[in-house]
Amino acid sequence: MSTPDRLFKIRSHMATIGVDACIITSADPHLSEYPASHWKFRQWISGFTGSAGTVVITNELAGLWTDSRYFLQAEQQLTDSGIDLFKMGEPGVPEFKDWLTQELHQGSVVGVNGKTMTVNDFRNLAKTLKKADIRLDAKLFIEDDIWEGRPIIPEEGVFELDIKHTGLSRLEKIEAIRQEMKTQGATHYIVNTLDEVAWLLNFRGSDVKFNPVFHAYVIISNNQVSLFIDPHKLTSSIGKQLAQEDVKIFIYDEFYNFIKDMPPLSKVLVDPARTNSAVYSFLPQQCTRLENTSIITNLKAQKNKVEVENFRKAMVKDGVAMANFLYWLDNTIGKEDITEHSAAEKLSTFRSEQENFHGESFNTISGYAGNGAIVHYAVNKETAAQLQPQGLYLIDSGGQYSEGTTDITRTIALGELSKEEKTDFTLVLKGHIGLDKAVFPTGTRGVHLDILARQAMWQHGINYGHGTGHGIGHFLCVHEGPQSIRPQDNGVEIKEGMISSNEPGIYKSGKHGVRIENLILTVNDKTTDFGSFLKFETLTLCPIDTRAIDINLLNEDETAWLNNYHQKVYELIAPLLEKDVKEWLKNSIKEI
Repeated sequence: MSTPDRLFKIRSHMATIGVDACIITSADPHLSEYPASHWKFRQWISGFTGSAGTVVITNELAGLWTDSRYFLQAEQQLTDSGIDLFKMGEPGVPEFKDWLTQELHQGSVVGVNGKTMTVNDFRNLAKTLKKADIRLDAKLFIEDDIWEGRPIIPEEGVFELDIKHTGLSRLEKIEAIRQEMKTQGATHYIVNTLDEVAWLLNFRGSDVKFNPVFHAYVIISNNQVSLFIDPHKLTSSIGKQLAQEDVKIFIYDEFYNFIKDMPPLSKVLVDPARTNSAVYSFLPQQCTRLENTSIITNLKAQKNKVEVENFRKAMVKDGVAMANFLYWLDNTIGKEDITEHSAAEKLSTFRSEQENFHGESFNTISGYAGNGAIVHYAVNKETAAQLQPQGLYLIDSGGQYSEGTTDITRTIALGELSKEEKTDFTLVLKGHIGLDKAVFPTGTRGVHLDILARQAMWQHGINYGHGTGHGIGHFLCVHEGPQSIRPQDNGVEIKEGMISSNEPGIYKSGKHGVRIENLILTVNDKTTDFGSFLKFETLTLCPIDTRAIDINLLNEDETAWLNNYHQKVYELIAPLLEKDVKEWLKNSIKEI
């Protein structure tokens, strides 16, 4: 069935149930960035495979709203679909909620599946539509009625992550949460997102590709932990252990009925940014709703000492895999056929050779020349470009290890480069170093640091449309909050123990893309009469291609940073490399 056929089918259903427009988000009921196939309704209806985007369908029009990471991809995938692309953040492009008020008449009804929209987003949408006398119906489960061949909810089992990796037991985490609940005056705390459930229970799963999570909800009260999950996911030994720890098992589908029956005087802690609006609406009116940032969000963002040490081990493993890959690429380019797809597969093979490797942490972005300018380029075997011994090649990839999650981007000179390519590469490097070298007072937020990565580019009239840094999970999701480093202020300060990405970039459509990404750990720096100060420690261990640098654009401090970084890379991963790869690494990181 083609996209136009699917649009016809959904419009026919809308007419039957009296809905004038419907909103289809990218999320599942757990608000996952990367949902399992069972919930990829937006992808099924539109053909757009990017991880972020919202489709809105009226009786006559349809649109996809997505951000700058996916503009080029969306343009390609929406061709002849009957769905228009709305480039979010571009001048003159309305938000979809404002577009709806312009396209619909008073008295119209807009439908959305409330299980796929946060409480905050639902409130904002309802407020905007109400001003135009348009009603919002959150009980539109249209995918249940028209999605033929819908995949089932994954049924894979879970496994326990050892305390040598987590640093804290389930009981210790539950006790810390209950102490915070007591401080906030909560009797119940709803855990809606999959990574927070996994972190709390020290379990991991494989329900979602690239993310070691499983489908479940948790409700913590003063005397019970209620876990809503398919019982077949649990081994008998795990079930017995949970029973001993007063964790009661319920069927996954019983979750909403359980909420409806919450004791009337309950004081329920809900994070409106991480809880779907259906959960909120099912709570009895007599319950007190306490709205605050999810307790687990903050706890898991600040890694404990054991988690940090395990991250260091994961980075060594990933560094070895990357060194083997870069050595192979350098010695094979121009001699054998290599495509964007086969190169990505080769890197995955090198990672799979590492102990405790559980798979990639996201779909590898492997873009040569102009394809590197597509920020979230999705390569496939059939259309993958051939790598040539010239120009720039960008590869953004990561691995899931028991010890931690990795995310790294390297842009590689495959041969002779133009002056423009070298200039762009060096400006990105300057931005990367500028952020890495930051020293900042406690209380600083990501918005305050973002300029450090952009300043050199701005001086050349260049900018990039994505954020500079995101949090990363400990053997969990590759994108994790609450912190971020970007021009928009989210009010979250950068704290000790947080691990974030540092990934400025330059993208020139049809020419090339440059991005250099390492993971950085926030650590204490000093305390003075003016307060305490923090800084970053680079965790990622992989050479940066010096062949692509215009050394005339680097100052002495930047040159020293690069040479010192490369010395650290060599010291930590060279002993684990084969002789030829070790010699290649030594030559690749010669001081500049």
